[in-house]
Amino acid sequence: MQYLFIIVVLFALELLYFKIADKFNIIDKPNHRSAHTQMTLRGGGIIFPLTFILFCILNFNETLEGYWTFGLGLLAICTVSFIDDIKTLSNRIRLSIHLIAVVLLLYFTGAFEMVPFWAWPILFVMIIGTLNAYNFMDGINGITGLYSLVTLGSLAYINKEVVQFTDYNFIYYPILACLVFLFFNFRKKAKCFAGDVGSMGIGFWVIGLITLLIMRTGEYKYILLLSIYGLEVVLTIMERLLLKENIFEAHRRHLYQLFANEKKISHLVISSVYALCQLFVNIFLIHSQLPDWAIALIIFIPIGCIYLGLKLKLKKEYNL
Repeated sequence: MQYLFIIVVLFALELLYFKIADKFNIIDKPNHRSAHTQMTLRGGGIIFPLTFILFCILNFNETLEGYWTFGLGLLAICTVSFIDDIKTLSNRIRLSIHLIAVVLLLYFTGAFEMVPFWAWPILFVMIIGTLNAYNFMDGINGITGLYSLVTLGSLAYINKEVVQFTDYNFIYYPILACLVFLFFNFRKKAKCFAGDVGSMGIGFWVIGLITLLIMRTGEYKYILLLSIYGLEVVLTIMERLLLKENIFEAHRRHLYQLFANEKKISHLVISSVYALCQLFVNIFLIHSQLPDWAIALIIFIPIGCIYLGLKLKLKKEYNL
């Protein structure tokens, strides 16, 4: 009954935001790099920080004691991302807020106590890079919501069946938020897009949970819960560097973009395939007893080969 109540509240909040976005013209206008062709409400992913606020209200004692640093980081990164959705901010401002948010996240997970000082910069680079990867991959209907749902579902399974590393509701609430968001986004003609506030918000929450899991277990293999996104972004950046392109400019070189824009495959099909691929990886990852390096090789070598093969085939077919 509690979760049904939360879903109803989240639906109401999302619909209220649609009215506000429509009134203030917060829309995503298609351009030559877009995978969509019509104007759509932007910032529907505001439901994710709103979900955390709801989590705080309904679990006040727990959040006051253990989640305030995470919440400050989440709200900071979502606020600057929402402003950036409306009015472009300088990279300096965004990066500064991202750094502050990551500091709060690492404090929340206990990483500063468990990881040696010399490794802190590595953590900063990895987390900020992963956050931006989440943002880069948010380009077609359904992909952010479905991929996050698979990852959160896997974390919920780990928390219940393998090792409890956090409060159950801290995972269930964003799962419910993903379901509500997907109701409006997982469509041929989406009612809304996540916007930076959504991709950065849910990305921050997922990364926080994975970091918390790693700090509790000492098992770094759980980074691979985001391996599909990670592989795609790293290989695409390498490709753009080889082509001497500015990696900070928007582009259409991701494999999912090529399938959507050149092959004209349904966004919903592409998003589902990405989510299913990560689900199969997660099942293997959770139940494998192999060393971390062996797990990584078993995951990355075949997926990397398939990715490169598909990419080369599409580039040759469309002279890209």
